[in-house]
Amino acid sequence: MLTLALSKGRIFEETLPLLAAAGITVLEDPEKSRKLILPTNRDDVRVVLVRATDVPTYVQYGGADLGVAGKDVLLEHGGEGLYQPLDLNIAKCRMSVAVRKDFDYAAAVKQGSRIRVATKYTEVARQHFADKGVHVDLIKLYGSMELAPLTGLADAIVDLVSTGSTLKANHLVEVEHFMDISSRLVVNQAALKLKRDQLKPLIDAFASAIPA
Repeated sequence: MLTLALSKGRIFEETLPLLAAAGITVLEDPEKSRKLILPTNRDDVRVVLVRATDVPTYVQYGGADLGVAGKDVLLEHGGEGLYQPLDLNIAKCRMSVAVRKDFDYAAAVKQGSRIRVATKYTEVARQHFADKGVHVDLIKLYGSMELAPLTGLADAIVDLVSTGSTLKANHLVEVEHFMDISSRLVVNQAALKLKRDQLKPLIDAFASAIPA
């Protein structure tokens, strides 16, 4: 049995065509079913639904043989114990810094300065500002990031941006786009050895179906 870890939403939807290329169809809609383990048309393949941030953990510790996770999640997780054979080129967005319209970001990030940043991507943000020589006080938030600059909790946020419409609606501006994000296929290293005959055709089918 092969177990594939996916998160609901965009990653799930954009992984379906890749699965189809491997001859795999998920038999239930995660938006309509309450099940967390979904069957497929193949008796030897199942899908488990987990939070996006938990996908690398499930794969690392063998709760799943493989999974699909965003580069942002993998950078925060560290990627230990994971084989990452493919950038699937799906669920694309960007990692950016955003501030209030009236905030002078250029002046705030001169070398040696200090800035307060709210984000759920603390490792990514820490590295980004360290590379710029800027001291950063990081405030970990799990949602509604846009509120932080508006309430004075932080000077800036580091977050994923897709269209930018949420920033615009909350009177924030994107001042620095510093990383492109897409989703990767991740594979448990032990499974790669023990289930190679099952995994390799699946990885090859994914590779041939990756969108341009």
